This record gives sequence, structure tokens and C-alpha cells, in this order.
Amino acid sequence: MSAGTRLLFGFHPVTARLRHHAESVREIYVHAGRKDPRLRELTSLAQRRGVRVVAVDETRLHGLAGTASHQGVIAQVDALAHPVDLQDLLEGLSEPAFLLLLDGVTDPHNLGACLRVADAMGVQAVLVPKDRSVGLTPTVAKVASGAAETLPLIPVTNLARTLDELKDADVRVLGAAEEAEETLLGVRLAGPVAWVLGAEGQGLRRLTRERCDTLVRIPMFGRVESLNVSVAAALCLYETRRQRELAPSPRAS
Repeated sequence: MSAGTRLLFGFHPVTARLRHHAESVREIYVHAGRKDPRLRELTSLAQRRGVRVVAVDETRLHGLAGTASHQGVIAQVDALAHPVDLQDLLEGLSEPAFLLLLDGVTDPHNLGACLRVADAMGVQAVLVPKDRSVGLTPTVAKVASGAAETLPLIPVTNLARTLDELKDADVRVLGAAEEAEETLLGVRLAGPVAWVLGAEGQGLRRLTRERCDTLVRIPMFGRVESLNVSVAAALCLYETRRQRELAPSPRAS
């Protein structure tokens, strides 16, 4: 691959890139032995978008992806021009900030699932520390099922400093912590909000925790003591979106 390009594999990520940013798709490699309707549909879409499709054997696909879970579809794509820093992001928002920050999430499946949930709930960007995150790998993009193609994933050098910058921009920073007194069922989530979640079992680092305006716990009613970070993110982001949808619009207030 040349500089500025990367690989996507799996039907969802490749189809999403074709639909939303076909001009960035350089070439698609598909399993020469597959003739099923799903692959024919993707191939047809690529042809309509003017993207070259190359049939190769399974060994070539395994070598490109570095894994067998590519579903017989791999695309070479250009990196998208998402916002590159926090200031760029905040200046481009047309509605109150709704952000997700992840502290120490290094598993690609968790990060991909968080991206998928964040996209579904209308989050504007996901921010991760450069030195404590898996980054946007092909596995992350595959698990995200297309969300990595539409939702900015912004790496930041210093997460604590980033939280200070958010607060300076009047964005309320909420940290998910199991020992918090305030619960998700009682917290008000109006206005600009940034949720911060840590990895399961580790939680938020001390400096991250100290920067939060409010710590919030997810009440647990069963015997399970903790939740996977993507599940916790889904609950926090859904409740935020629910409250926003119920809040009166500025013209109605």
C-alpha cells in the first residue's frame, strides 16, 4: 500500500465506504470462488461507482488481511479527511456537542463496537489517547460495521488536557464510574456533553477521573457486577439521546 491508504475488510465496512465515499476506494479484492448474491450485490455497487474489482484466491486475501475473518472482501482505500483535532471538531459542530472519549480501551472488538454504538446514537466523534488505544485497524473497522467510515475517530496526545479543553468550551464532562453516587437514571443530560469511559475491570485513570465534572454509575439490578465498555457506552449514550429527544426545542421554550 502507498502512504495515506489502508485496508478495509468485511461486507459492512466496504459497502459503507462505497456508498458514502466511493471516490476514496482504489480497488476491491474479492474471493474468486464466491458467487453468492451478497457478493454480486457488492460487485454491482462497485461497478456503478466506477471502482475496480479484482478476483483473487483465498490465500491472497488471508495475506492482505492478516486474518481469515475478511468475509472474502478487502478494499484498498484512501484515509478520509475527518476532523484532525478537537478544535477543528468543535468549530464544525452545528448542534450541542455529543462526544465519546475512551480511556485505555485497547481491544479492537471493543473499540469497533463502541464506534458502532456511537454512530447509532448520533455521537459526533470518538476521541482516544494515542498511546492507550488500539487505533483504527481493519478489525476495528469490520466490527464497527461501517461506522468507522462516517464517524471521526480522533487520537489525542493527552486525554486529561483534552478534557480540560472540553470544559473550557462549556462541554460538560461525565465519567462512568461504578462507585459514583449519581446514577444514570437520575442525572440530567441536557446541553453539550462528553462521556468518558474506561476499559472493563480498569475503569478511568486517576487523572481522567479528576477532570470529570460529574461521575455517574450505571445501576445494576442483577448479579453481574460489571459491563463490557461497549455495552456501558450504549446505555450512557442512549440515555443522553433519549433526554435530548424529549427536551423542548429552543423555539418551543
